[in-house]
Amino acid sequence: MDSAFHNLDAALFMDVWRHFDRDDKGYVDRKMLEDFFRHTMKKLGVRVTEEKVQQVKHRFASTCVGGGHDRLQIQELASVMLPEDENFLLLFRREAALESSVEFMRIWRNYDADSSGYISAVELKDFLKDLFLQHNKVVSPGQLEKYTQAMMKMFDKNNDGRLDLNDLARILALRENFLLKFKMDACSQEDRKRDFEAIFAHYDVSKTGALEGPEVDGFVKDMMELVKANISSVDLDKFRHVLLEHCDVNRDGKIQKNELALCLGLKLNS
Repeated sequence: MDSAFHNLDAALFMDVWRHFDRDDKGYVDRKMLEDFFRHTMKKLGVRVTEEKVQQVKHRFASTCVGGGHDRLQIQELASVMLPEDENFLLLFRREAALESSVEFMRIWRNYDADSSGYISAVELKDFLKDLFLQHNKVVSPGQLEKYTQAMMKMFDKNNDGRLDLNDLARILALRENFLLKFKMDACSQEDRKRDFEAIFAHYDVSKTGALEGPEVDGFVKDMMELVKANISSVDLDKFRHVLLEHCDVNRDGKIQKNELALCLGLKLNS
């Protein structure tokens, strides 16, 4: 933590973050970094000088593992600006973002234990406990409670005491929607077949030739987000039901490759 941010806590950090990430994109542009530091210093009542801003920026560049790219994730700034006991965001630092919405939905289904469509404080605590174990870290029940309350305070945007799909997506860095790689209005049949093969292979994580469980969820999530930025668990479940009704011809609860192709008006080579 830089001395300029000695009195910075997680709540104030999130206020500044939301000021710069107004569109809720989950990142801020590197070109905004100096303004981010200036704004934070002003909030803390620290006298802002250009020399001090440049010093902080230099320290950030030398310590940030993500240096060099144009987008800064919340974890990167938190690692430099927040004291260790406030910096629970570092729990979520990854070598890379989640590879797919399938992995994201597997996590969501696992911790939304009561299938309420939300992650409650109790469920979030279970998530954090498992995360600590995964990183071979031991925390006391009191620390775990503190981290849970802090995470809820930071990411529960509507203050209803629970996290929805979009809240969890902000916590877990997820790579760009895979479907954005493709032109949904591809003209030729061959182009559509090629795109279909790549799309199905991406979501068929188990390589069984059929989408099931979180694989269907991940596909549905990405499809819905092509037309709607924020979706609810209720929305997702409704669309999942509709997709299965139309595509699951043999009613086995899965979407076979040929079933999905048929739904999309494609004829695969036999």
